[in-house]
Amino acid sequence: MALVSTGKRAGSRKGAPQPRTLNKAALLIGAAITLCVVAWGYLVYAAIDFGTAARGGSGSSAWAFMALACLGAMACLFAGLLLVARLMRALGITAPPPSDDAPPRPVGGKRAAR
Repeated sequence: MALVSTGKRAGSRKGAPQPRTLNKAALLIGAAITLCVVAWGYLVYAAIDFGTAARGGSGSSAWAFMALACLGAMACLFAGLLLVARLMRALGITAPPPSDDAPPRPVGGKRAAR
């Protein structure tokens, strides 16, 4: 025999679950991260290829292309890491830094304020 309660407070206290929505900002940032990682991998591969050609005596242009590929790879990796931080914020894993408009916290707590 099951207990069934009736009255004003009978029933589940939980509401209906909210439907999950697609976080378009997180999806866009994830696609940008993927693009940065793919570009980084290609530029690293190109830098290795140009470095091999430069060591083989291909000329000074190969050294310049290798340097440009290295700089591009560093820029892609840096941009990807910045986008990872932005993705964490978009997903709610991290909180934004406190604004400058917030009142300063008292040092020492209630006891020091007396």
